[in-house]
Amino acid sequence: MEKMEERIQLGQYGPQLWTRERAREIRNAVAKTLESLGPGDVLIMDAKGVEVFDYSFANELFGKTLLSLPHEYPGRFFIVENLTKYTRENLSKALEGMGLMMIEKKEKKLNLLGKVNPIDEQTFLAIARPKKPMTATELKEELNINLNAANERLSKLTSLGLARRQNSVSAAGREQYEYSVLA
Repeated sequence: MEKMEERIQLGQYGPQLWTRERAREIRNAVAKTLESLGPGDVLIMDAKGVEVFDYSFANELFGKTLLSLPHEYPGRFFIVENLTKYTRENLSKALEGMGLMMIEKKEKKLNLLGKVNPIDEQTFLAIARPKKPMTATELKEELNINLNAANERLSKLTSLGLARRQNSVSAAGREQYEYSVLA
């Protein structure tokens, strides 16, 4: 089944976005869009045209949306693109303060923003590189780690909404999971 991708143009709300109240209004629109998506679908918050938003705006819009994903919108993904230096800095600080990470798409590359642990980043980048999904065994071999560590890393990224997990069958006919990062 084809995964759907929706886009919200944050710039439609203005070039300078301030306050929790303003973010709460926009978060309601985000919630409606997330409700229309199914598991595995992607919501892109396109910040093109936004020069700056403050910490409280980022905390309310991005942080609270990320916190709602696992419970209210399981399996949906929320990424951001076209951030300026100022919006990236405020978003990163807001996410760090909440202990959260999210995916940023920048010049066709995917990166993590927020409270990023080097191990999570290493794992994320390893599964983001290939053009096809990666198994825990393949990650184990690529990063030279044990299989338990590979499975734990992949489970963490999946639970945080940073990676997709799908069922597949190995060459030997056994059921396995494959992991991929949103493109």
